[in-house]
Amino acid sequence: MKIMKYLIVTLLIGLTHSQSSNLKITILSTMVADYDYIGEWGFSALVESDDNKVLFDTGFRPRTVLENADSLGIDLSTVEHVFLSHNHMDHAGGLLYLRRKLMKTNPSAIRYVHVGKGIFSERISNGINKNTLTTIKNELESSGIVFIVHEKPKEIFPNIWTTGIVPRKYNERNWSGYREILLDGKKVEDNIPEDQSLVINTKKGLVLISGCGHAGIVNTLEHASEIFQNKSNITTAIGGFHLFNKSPKDISWTAKHMRKHKISNFLGAHCTGIDAVYQIRKKNRMSRDNCSVAAVGSYYDLKDGLFPGLISK
Repeated sequence: MKIMKYLIVTLLIGLTHSQSSNLKITILSTMVADYDYIGEWGFSALVESDDNKVLFDTGFRPRTVLENADSLGIDLSTVEHVFLSHNHMDHAGGLLYLRRKLMKTNPSAIRYVHVGKGIFSERISNGINKNTLTTIKNELESSGIVFIVHEKPKEIFPNIWTTGIVPRKYNERNWSGYREILLDGKKVEDNIPEDQSLVINTKKGLVLISGCGHAGIVNTLEHASEIFQNKSNITTAIGGFHLFNKSPKDISWTAKHMRKHKISNFLGAHCTGIDAVYQIRKKNRMSRDNCSVAAVGSYYDLKDGLFPGLISK
């Protein structure tokens, strides 16, 4: 059965004749902000590929993403699909506000929300469920939101793939470890099993977008590459990768694997960590122009490359 599923996925990939020729990814929520934009502990980015738009995560505070989008001249009422990387509210905190606000302009705005299997499982800390998404799920659905659950890799738009649940080949341990999750009726350490990322198949290679990378950046890179039968380099990695608390040894190991995948553009946002980005830049002999800390307003364009912003280069 597993072999059959693998063959089906392989066949589907083989039938994907085109690759994205236009791609822009704009950071809407992270800690650093240029100009009059608003920084916060959170993450969100707008993905525009050919004629498709996906809002990747929704930031922490309810209004941050919408206010930053307005300042950047971006109309989020035209965005109908949202991709949530995992359950934490610094990635899902703006979802309900965005839906309620933008549905007044477009009834389908921020309506279809792609999530990983298990995202609504209870997360226990000191006997209390800390998964806020489970407590507001009914409210979200009452607003018209439809949750689309993914477990396996899937092309959700032409050339835009969810990784599905990422196998933990390496013990990167990219989570905090202070909560428990109920699995098969037993409490175990919560390693955020639903963590998923987006991969865009472009004419210049694969582009990876991560929210926190709780599955591990190297695990995610390996999995993303395998989805495409290891035939395409992952040229660009953008988002949060939870490296802020890693040792120099761990950063060196991560940088080595990034070189293996030929990453030539790296925009580290949110929990990646400022020093971690600079260490990776040094170890991989990258520059301020192609390896930078992300700021609100930073963007990657398939044609023009990386625009890190002014303050964070």
